[in-house]
Amino acid sequence: MNRTTLSLIAGATALAAVTGFAAVTSPDTSAPDTTATAAELPVERTSLTCPTPSVSDLAETTYTSFTPVTKGTGSDGKAELRPAITESADGEDAKDGKTGKASGKGDKDGKGEKEAKAFLTAKEPGKPLAEDVSGSDSPALVGTADGKFAPGWTVQQTTEVAAGTGRGLLGAACTAPDTDFWFPGASTAADRTDYVHLVNPDDSAAVVDIELYGRDGALETTTGEGITVAPHSDDPVLLSTLTTEKLDNVTVHVSVRSGRVGASVQALDDKLGGDWLGASVDPAGSLVIPGIPKDATAVRLIAFAPGDADADLKVRLASPTGQITPAGNETLHLKAGMTGAVDLGDVMRGEPGSLVLTPTGRSVPVVAAVRVVRGKGAGQETAFIPATRPVGTRATVVDNRAKGTTLSLTAPFGAAEVKVTASAGSEGGTPATKSFTLKAGTTQQVEAPVPSGLKGTYALTVESVSGGEVHGARTITDAQDGVSAFTVQTLPDDRGTVAVPKADQDLSVLQQ
Repeated sequence: MNRTTLSLIAGATALAAVTGFAAVTSPDTSAPDTTATAAELPVERTSLTCPTPSVSDLAETTYTSFTPVTKGTGSDGKAELRPAITESADGEDAKDGKTGKASGKGDKDGKGEKEAKAFLTAKEPGKPLAEDVSGSDSPALVGTADGKFAPGWTVQQTTEVAAGTGRGLLGAACTAPDTDFWFPGASTAADRTDYVHLVNPDDSAAVVDIELYGRDGALETTTGEGITVAPHSDDPVLLSTLTTEKLDNVTVHVSVRSGRVGASVQALDDKLGGDWLGASVDPAGSLVIPGIPKDATAVRLIAFAPGDADADLKVRLASPTGQITPAGNETLHLKAGMTGAVDLGDVMRGEPGSLVLTPTGRSVPVVAAVRVVRGKGAGQETAFIPATRPVGTRATVVDNRAKGTTLSLTAPFGAAEVKVTASAGSEGGTPATKSFTLKAGTTQQVEAPVPSGLKGTYALTVESVSGGEVHGARTITDAQDGVSAFTVQTLPDDRGTVAVPKADQDLSVLQQ
């Protein structure tokens, strides 16, 4: 029997098996036709990347991991963070900060690399787990969560630096790897030291381009194209080495040619401290920048229109009583491809608020962020707040403390109701829940719940109940020798669930 005969027999057998199965499971054509609907199911796997926290020997960093309890996840799963390799400036040596050398010199393809020991492994959903590290050897981290730990998995790194460039409190929510990031608010000025951290969580190298845009458009860069990021590594790129221009306000665009990375900007100032600048939400016609602290002494808005069209935006401040117009800054005109910035000064006047940017006419996609300064003189400190997604179904922020934590919520376009849950403490405490109603166009610094009998730190989870979209941000303050140290993190939807359509059998495909 030749191969052709065998192939015909095999094909006939396979077709018989398919049609036989179809005959057994054929739907009742007399039944009424129903439209398939999508079910919201928990995600089964989540990846996060955490950049190298600091190069200062005085740094003290706390990592906090938390997954909110989610129905329908089953009983299995795990969440853990492992040290990444940190590339040196010359790309030769690599270390993981904990276990020493993780690969040979120039090991760009990751061959021969040994998996580092887990740095932090979560124990149970609903309870935060914290781990402290000291000094400049703290590595970048890459992590995955699956099963019951995946939906809404959140990791925060908070670093205290006692002195030197960037001293103060630096906080960042570890980010999911992606292929496109926008960072309005970076700088190449002489008094700033800004790094773009590129963390590759995967087994193959990623190739990344970094573009810089100033007030006159794209900056000429020397080494920003085709940057290779080795597997399981963090590559910090100093912005001032990419261009000779010294500018206060720069927009950074990180685009990935192959693979994926987690990206974030560490912005360090010689006199004003520093913080992490997270990526702005994807370019959109309307943006919300939530949670500007009420005691901010200076607020700078930085925005960028990445397309070919100019953008004209209304600038509104959503205060506790409603939306108001910052005096002298009613609108902002952005030329296409050029970074625009406006100093709003002491716009808060003792009240918390959020910036709401909407088009004056035609909607043009933009990205934006604000730089916030607190304190006076030598005690000043800086934080950054990017435009962010709404809370959506649910959002979580971790590493909240018994003192020095404030939660700000805004309903920019319509009244809304939310539920806020404080988790158990990392070292003990009972969860607590409160509900809040937000008036349209207002920002409220709410009195968030605190776990009873709190020991350690805790997580805050915000859930939308009804009404319009809600945006939120959390501020941690910590006075350090007269410095108004603080950091702000936004609360975007955790995307802990995914719509899975219900499918019906369609036997007509067998007749095509």
